[in-house]
Amino acid sequence: MASTKRHPKSPFWMACFTLSDGRRTTRSTGTSDKKEAQRIANRFEDAANEGKSKKLTESRARKTIADIYAMSNQDTLPSSNIKDFFSSWLKRKEIEAGELTHTRYKSVIDQLNLYLGTRADQDITHLNAKEISGFRDHLSKRVSPGTVNINLKVLRSALNQAKRDGLTDANEAERVTLLKIRRTIRREPFSKNQIEKLFAAANDEWKGMIICGLYTGLRLGDIATLTWRNVDLIEGEISLTTEKTGREQALPLAKPLARLLEKLPAGDDPEAPLFPSAFANKQRNQLTGSLSNQFHKILVAAKLADKRTHDKKGHGRSVSRAPSVLSFHSLRHTATTMLKNAGVSDAVARDIIGHESAAMSRNTASALRIATMTNRSHPTIWPPRPRPLVPTKSGWGTSLTLKPRKAGCIWLASSTFTAANSSAGP
Repeated sequence: MASTKRHPKSPFWMACFTLSDGRRTTRSTGTSDKKEAQRIANRFEDAANEGKSKKLTESRARKTIADIYAMSNQDTLPSSNIKDFFSSWLKRKEIEAGELTHTRYKSVIDQLNLYLGTRADQDITHLNAKEISGFRDHLSKRVSPGTVNINLKVLRSALNQAKRDGLTDANEAERVTLLKIRRTIRREPFSKNQIEKLFAAANDEWKGMIICGLYTGLRLGDIATLTWRNVDLIEGEISLTTEKTGREQALPLAKPLARLLEKLPAGDDPEAPLFPSAFANKQRNQLTGSLSNQFHKILVAAKLADKRTHDKKGHGRSVSRAPSVLSFHSLRHTATTMLKNAGVSDAVARDIIGHESAAMSRNTASALRIATMTNRSHPTIWPPRPRPLVPTKSGWGTSLTLKPRKAGCIWLASSTFTAANSSAGP
């Protein structure tokens, strides 16, 4: 029978009860109330008796602990199964994080729940380092080490929250090591001959996106979301805030790109996309994976890449895909090389392309020299012209007034009219 006692030097009562193997033991009740201590001691004894009769299931043991916790703290024991915890964590991140970040987080959690199966219904304390290591190794068979490490870091962030909420004592994901990234392949810029093959294989919209990538060095996602508001044909530049880094850029329009934009259909809506199909795809999928796959098909049609197969011979969806030396990102490398070949300084080239370090810019340019793509006496891409300083409310700065977006049509702050109807100009 359970009983209580108290040590002379302790304010708390001790619960005395018999374990399922017959041994007598004591546990602190954490309370100075004798009646409450006796109720806790009785719950300990009940659990021991159930264990002796092989009836102490995990759920019953958890309920016993929860009852004892409620007696001692006048509150319910915080608990959550794996699936419920990550679901609530995602709802929290929907408010705290950006839309793309939340989409990536959800993808990681969906993959984890799929891997765990019915084990995802267990308490969060069951998600230990062994389970997380198994998930990491499972992913490593299908995706690159870099992607695996991103997934693991997402789990670390989530389980840090579980630790702060008192649901776990430790972050088990921090005990799982990241995979070593071994770069066995290097992205290459396109040669002039390869660019010609791309044009021959691409449809009109993709030809425009290729030209845009070639002469601006922008990433695929940024190009897909360009609208006429980003384009200033009179000033000869494209202005935007990049999606990946949040960097504001004003890029010069090379003549081939300017000619392309002048031919594109444009109405009176400055929010209309330059490349409607790609824009709709990006809005629908958030990430650029679908567009990247479309570009890979163009590479295959141009005989610049091998077709991806999904058969059961170890080269399909069950294993990680071998990276290609050529991708849409290669246009970014090509733009850097063209700038360097045109005699543009390293600092200006980094500013145009958006590279954060000189090392990244040098690595890109040194991959392949393409002297045939530019004419040094009249380069295709030139450094951006400095914009004149004008007085503003906060001092001197560059003019941000909206300029004409297309010949014959001028967009101002709140009105739209044709140049033929006005002699004032912008």
